[in-house]
Amino acid sequence: MKTKDFYFDLPEELVAQHPSETRGGSRLLVYDRKNEYRSQNTSHGAEDRVTHDMVSRLADHIPRDTLMVFNNTRVRKARVYATSDTGSRVEFLFLAPMISGNPEGSTAHIGTGFSSLPQDQPSDTWQVMVSKTKRQKPGRSYEFPADLKGEIIATEESLRIIRLDRQIDESYFSREGHVPLPPYIEREDDSSDDRRYQTVYASREGSVAAPTAGLHITQSILEALDARGIRRCEITLHVGLGTFLPVRSESILDHNMHSEEYEVSQESAELITRHKQAGAPVLAVGTTSVRTLESAWNAEQMKLPAGRNSTDIFIYPGYKFQVVDMLMTNFHTPESTLLMLVSAFAGKDEILRVYREAVDEKYRFFSYGDAMLIR
Repeated sequence: MKTKDFYFDLPEELVAQHPSETRGGSRLLVYDRKNEYRSQNTSHGAEDRVTHDMVSRLADHIPRDTLMVFNNTRVRKARVYATSDTGSRVEFLFLAPMISGNPEGSTAHIGTGFSSLPQDQPSDTWQVMVSKTKRQKPGRSYEFPADLKGEIIATEESLRIIRLDRQIDESYFSREGHVPLPPYIEREDDSSDDRRYQTVYASREGSVAAPTAGLHITQSILEALDARGIRRCEITLHVGLGTFLPVRSESILDHNMHSEEYEVSQESAELITRHKQAGAPVLAVGTTSVRTLESAWNAEQMKLPAGRNSTDIFIYPGYKFQVVDMLMTNFHTPESTLLMLVSAFAGKDEILRVYREAVDEKYRFFSYGDAMLIR
């Protein structure tokens, strides 16, 4: 299967540069995969499988026996600007704390001699993305805010490993970092992004991008879900390169997913397991929730075990879903692994048809754009 098979035309003006005026004020496109549902008092699209509504009425579109699974990761202010030893301004995106070797509890990065630590660990060694990449070689030194100094000590494909003169943790990023808005948002971050590029239920620091489907959720929407009798629980997947790195290979099978850390609590694991064993539907809020659930599920025991792990699962058409029955997600970039996951869930041709309708209807795309519910 070719990467170009997942291309679609998108007018530049439909790429959302700012969030909706109010959280929860975005539009919602509902797609019925099996044509089992019919919403009332809303407009319909082709074949009556597409319904156009607002996110504020999300609860009206979800069956009462559904369990919704939210990703409670919190976005780190991981973009930090430094001055290089040549005097140029360089942008760093701090991806993961690292350690030399492969001690217990770490994840080895083959060929580098380093392993990544859990995202909540302070460290003086970090895996980073860096601007003007080819110029940033081992031995180059940098000055960061708050008198922090660092030197690149290794390369990892297009990434770098930097050693700092002291350990840093979330307190440093909170003081000195910037919100890591994606490159298609063509502006500097501002104070409103501190709030709007974060879900209202975010609690576990460690992501370098937002789980964007959750950005639409408000406290009033959560209350409406509760009033309808819809259950909900939380998992954690810290969003990193595995979610947003572009596919550069001609064949999607040649794309290598980067590993991302996830955790499922005992309470959530038991609730999800009971729901699946009872045959009740599970709705994943965001592709990161999908990847966590599908990675963690034990098919032999028909249960979701609790615990912390990492995943490099790549979901594309042909994948058989074991846990997720419904999906709430944003509209994704052409040829991305996220679009491939959604295509696996609802069918590539159907998703591209629905995306064409979304373009015709002037939906807003990507991180700060509108939402889609696939059921």
